[in-house]
Amino acid sequence: MVQRVAIIGAGSSGLASIKCCLDEGLEPTCFEQSHDIGGLWRFTEVGRISVYRSVITNTSKEMMCFSDFPFPEDFPNYMTHSRLLEYFRMYAEHFSLLRYIRFKTTVHSVRKRPDFSTTGQWDVVTETDETVESAIFDAVMVCSGHYAEPHLPLDSFPGIENRFRGQYLHSWEYKDSASFQGKRVLVLGVGNSGGDIAVEISRVAAQVFLSTRSGTWVISRISDHGFPLDMMLTTRFNNCLENFLPSALMRWLRLKKFNTWFDHANYGLIPQKSTNLSLIVNDELPSCILCGAVVVKPNVKEFTESSAVFEDETVEENIDVVVFATGYNFSFPFLEESVRNICRSKYALYKYIFPPPLEKPTLAVLGLIQLTGSIMAGAELQARWATRVFKGLNQLPPANRLMAEVAKKQQHLIKQGLSNKENKIKMSYIGYMDEIASCVGVKPNMLLLFLKDPKLTLEVFFGPCTPCQYRLAGPGKWVGARNAILTQWHRALKPLRTRVIDDSSNHSSVFHWLTILGLPTLLCAGLLICKYSPQMWFPRVRLGAIPICKMGFMKGGM
Repeated sequence: MVQRVAIIGAGSSGLASIKCCLDEGLEPTCFEQSHDIGGLWRFTEVGRISVYRSVITNTSKEMMCFSDFPFPEDFPNYMTHSRLLEYFRMYAEHFSLLRYIRFKTTVHSVRKRPDFSTTGQWDVVTETDETVESAIFDAVMVCSGHYAEPHLPLDSFPGIENRFRGQYLHSWEYKDSASFQGKRVLVLGVGNSGGDIAVEISRVAAQVFLSTRSGTWVISRISDHGFPLDMMLTTRFNNCLENFLPSALMRWLRLKKFNTWFDHANYGLIPQKSTNLSLIVNDELPSCILCGAVVVKPNVKEFTESSAVFEDETVEENIDVVVFATGYNFSFPFLEESVRNICRSKYALYKYIFPPPLEKPTLAVLGLIQLTGSIMAGAELQARWATRVFKGLNQLPPANRLMAEVAKKQQHLIKQGLSNKENKIKMSYIGYMDEIASCVGVKPNMLLLFLKDPKLTLEVFFGPCTPCQYRLAGPGKWVGARNAILTQWHRALKPLRTRVIDDSSNHSSVFHWLTILGLPTLLCAGLLICKYSPQMWFPRVRLGAIPICKMGFMKGGM
């Protein structure tokens, strides 16, 4: 029976894993290479990969909180790294997690024991203050994330290494704009990090060029009525519309909505034809382009001594610095080779968690996902399931079924031409969360919930699909979940209402009730359109078990 669990990494996934182990009566030991918790979100000037100084979360606090520990009501909806780290500390202290973490400890190797086929145990070798130790664990949870190694594709840009005389760096080395004063800067890549860095540098640089291979859609954090965008869009109602209405219609409506803010074609950002929907969150990029502080360019063809030649044959001279905002590669060098080879692709993992060929399901890889919503929330739910599998409370299907499902997903990737674009594919947040929640036994039963609590059901279905929904029933039920859901709009508005205004008309309440009354009508209309619209008008694109991106909110290169 599994009892001792090794957890690698004390970021958000690692902290959630410690708590989930404790909830199931397991004995966790977390190994953290640095001196503190927070992982990627703990800013540091040098030494390791972390966020840059000015970073702001792309997911609002209600959508990214731990499912039984909402953010304080006075915290802003979108946060700096310091505020998020403060929340992690509050979570760790509230649930007494720090005592289970061994800081300044490097994991050198994780290997199956000789009797693994019967025990499922692992030999874990660590080093602390130059002292090497080996210990036996019944299970291992890998929480080191997928931002382990910067992806620096120098071979794709001829001349950057042997001709270009300026400076080049990867975005993980970028901390602030101080060193770019008065320079001409080229940013390669228009993911979330590339957009953020281009905007920030443009405030001090002589000129910033933003190079993109295929373009992207840009959205703001703010919805039409001032609420956090993800709270308005990530709802079970919208998810039902996407599942019932023709895919072509939903895509058309979505793209039309994106272009209401600004015409992406006029700004040189409109994506080229692609199965995957490329999207970033940036409140300032369109303004910087409009003002000329940022100039959008196509992909770079080659570099000369001081210039960049683009694929449209245009040339920008006197480039001082090139910033590669080209993402990251994940790697697990501490895993033994046979296991490491399986984990080279997240699509080789069952439900993106368990390596299927293992004789015993005692290794879980957490957070190796790209969702259209919060990765933090997804990783916590993964941890809840993994610990119950370790404990024997949830069972995985037979190995042949695990392998068959993994093979099916990989085959769909190949058919769609996405086998080499895994990091750009985002899965439906609600679809994946519900899938894992079903495995745990915590997916909300809407019919049963409606019979018991109609008021709560309306908020669960039409309101934002927050992590607290997965604490309403089943294993790990939290008594505070109902109240947390019913007060989520209050917590979203609290940090905004810092000036007292006498508004007896209460327009927000009127709008809220008009929305609730109108949404069922819209749902019926959508179902009728779906039922009677000819399939030849809106051919449905199906990717089998791989739900391709609907919307995206988390950092692409973070």
